[in-house]
Amino acid sequence: PRFEDPSGHANVTVQLGDTAFLNCRVLDLQDKTVSWVRRHEQELHLLTVGMQTYSTDSRFSLHFQHPNDWRLQIKFARPRDEGIYECQVSIHPPRIYTVRLIVAVPSVEMVDDHGRVIEEKIYKTGSTIELKCVVSKVPGPTANIMWRHGLRILNYDTSRGGISVKTDLLPYGAVSRLYIANASQRDAGNYTCNISESSWTTVVVHILNGEHPAAMQHGQSSSSERRPLVISMLVVVMASWFFMWKCSFSR
Repeated sequence: PRFEDPSGHANVTVQLGDTAFLNCRVLDLQDKTVSWVRRHEQELHLLTVGMQTYSTDSRFSLHFQHPNDWRLQIKFARPRDEGIYECQVSIHPPRIYTVRLIVAVPSVEMVDDHGRVIEEKIYKTGSTIELKCVVSKVPGPTANIMWRHGLRILNYDTSRGGISVKTDLLPYGAVSRLYIANASQRDAGNYTCNISESSWTTVVVHILNGEHPAAMQHGQSSSSERRPLVISMLVVVMASWFFMWKCSFSR
């Protein structure tokens, strides 16, 4: 028996939460058996023998593909699944095909026009909401970006009207923009951008009636500016009270 890939090794990158397939194509197998083991430090953990699965983790199984691919399937890939896997053919000494699995943990960020990460945005009633989500550190281009307002999916929403999504693919990710025209109070709340159940980010959108966002920010800062004045007035009142008490006591 021999492996179809003469190099004897391969690297496989899978996105967090996706299903990984580790290929092992064997030629002229005859009556020999193919096994998968995981090498962890100095230990070997048996995963499959022939068509049987021996791993206690139900995410691992053999997914044979005709005519000769004894590929190992790993569902819902996790960071701890990273490492070396060996496809072994039962001859002496055993033939070994090595696969290194890499689990990519995506970065999902909501950013402003300057690329700075944001957690909230403020809009006036009647304006257009524009949210930008940047996805990176994934194995390749991804168009599977979902937008939600609360629990409601927006990508294919036609009930409200005025909603559009534009996604630009990148070599290792994507940039997705959400547009909502004629914003009203019902559009306020949490907006989530996600590519999987484990890779997402949220921004809080505030909708103001009449008041300009700058006025709201100014109001917040002016209240802090008034604090020293309030403290000064309190000191004067306490000093006056103490002086009056001292005079009455001296009598």
